[in-house]
Amino acid sequence: MPVFKVAALDKTGEVRTFFYDNQTSSLTNEDGTACDLSHLGVEKKALGAYTSPVEMQGKTTKLKRLRIQLGLSCNYSCDYCSQRFVPHADATNPSDVPAFMEALPRWFDGGTDGLGAGVKVELWGGEPFVYWKTMKPLAEALRARYPNISFLVITNGSLLDEKKNAWLDEMGFAVGVSHDGPGQHVRGPDPLENPEQRAAIMDLFRRLHPQGRMSFNFVLNGSNTSRKAVYEFFRDLTGVDNVPLGEGTLLDAYDDGGLSNSLATGASLQAFAVQAFNEIVSDLGLNKVSIVNNQVAEFIHSIVDGRPAAMLDQKCSMNRSDNIAVDLNGNVLTCQNVSPVSVAPNGKLHHIGHVNDLANAVPVTARHWSKRDYCTQCPVLQLCKGSCMFLEGKLWDASCDNSFADNI
Repeated sequence: MPVFKVAALDKTGEVRTFFYDNQTSSLTNEDGTACDLSHLGVEKKALGAYTSPVEMQGKTTKLKRLRIQLGLSCNYSCDYCSQRFVPHADATNPSDVPAFMEALPRWFDGGTDGLGAGVKVELWGGEPFVYWKTMKPLAEALRARYPNISFLVITNGSLLDEKKNAWLDEMGFAVGVSHDGPGQHVRGPDPLENPEQRAAIMDLFRRLHPQGRMSFNFVLNGSNTSRKAVYEFFRDLTGVDNVPLGEGTLLDAYDDGGLSNSLATGASLQAFAVQAFNEIVSDLGLNKVSIVNNQVAEFIHSIVDGRPAAMLDQKCSMNRSDNIAVDLNGNVLTCQNVSPVSVAPNGKLHHIGHVNDLANAVPVTARHWSKRDYCTQCPVLQLCKGSCMFLEGKLWDASCDNSFADNI
C-alpha cells in the first residue's frame, strides 16, 4: 500500500514532514498521529455518500446524469478536439424525437419525484446548435415531461443569437461556452473576433450570469499554461470579478493533435507545476477558478472523510451505473465524445449496449484506474481519478504526465 513522505514548508519557514496514504486517504504527522484538520471547518461526510464501484458495471434506470448525443458534426475543426477523428454515425433528426420520448419512461425512472428532480440532462454534439432543429423539440419535450430536470449544454458559442438565448433562458439551461481565452488561437476559430457572434455570447452572459447559469470553459495546453492569464482575459471581457470559469485542467491527449499540444518534457511539466502553484497561492487565489477550488476542497474532504480509493469514481464518472450517454436511437455509448461506430483503443466498439437492456450496457471499452499500475501507486490518485478511462498507449501516457503535473 503506497505511503508517501511529504516535506512541507510552513508559514514560518520551518520544514514539516507528513505521511500520506493514497489508498486510505490518511494524512499523519511524523510521529504517526493523525493530522488535525478541524480548523478548516470541513464537515465529515458519511462514507455511504461515496458509492462508486471499482469494477465497471451496467447501467440503471435510477439515473443522476443523462447525456444525450445528438451527433458529432461541428461547424469548427479545433486542433485538439476530443471528437475530431471519431467516425460519425448516421445523424439524428427531429423525426427521432417522438420515439425517443415514448421509450424514455421505460428505461428512466424520472428522478426522485418522477418529474426529473435530482437528474441533470446534458445535450451534446459535436456542436449542439448544429442540431438546433432536433435540439429544440427534444428539450421542450423533456421539460414538459420532466419539469424538474436540470439542463446543461456545452457550445462553442458561434451559432448563438438573441432568439436562441431567450429560449435557453426560458428553458432553464446552464450553458458552458468553450473558449481558451488568450490561448483560443491554439484551439481553433475565435467567435469573439466576429462582432455578431461576440454580441450574442455577451447577450447570453448578461442573461444567465446573474442566475449562476453560465461559465466559460477552458483547457490549458503547452502553449497556454497560465490560469491567471485566462482569468484576466474573461474578467476583462465581462467586467465581472470572479467570472465563472469551468473545466480548467491541462488537456487530455485524445489524438495526435492533443499530443502535440501537451507538455512533453520533464522540465516543461515541472515548470508548469511551479507556475500553477504560484498562481494559486499568490496571484490568482482559490476562488477565481472553480477547478482549483473544487480540487483543493475535494482533496481535503478525502482526508477528513477517510475516503478509500475503492470508492473513487473515474474522473468523468461515466463508469457509474447512474451516469449514461445515449443517442436518440437508444444506443448506449462509453461517453458523449464517441459514436456507436467508433472503436476504442482496446479494439471494442464504443457502442456498449442499448437502453432496452441497461444491465448489460457495461463499458467494456474502458479500463478502470485500479487496473493501471501507475494509478494505484500515484500520490494524486484521489484527484486525477485515472484520467480518461479509454485512453491507452502514448495518448494515456501523455495525459497521465500532464494530469500529474497539474494535480501535484
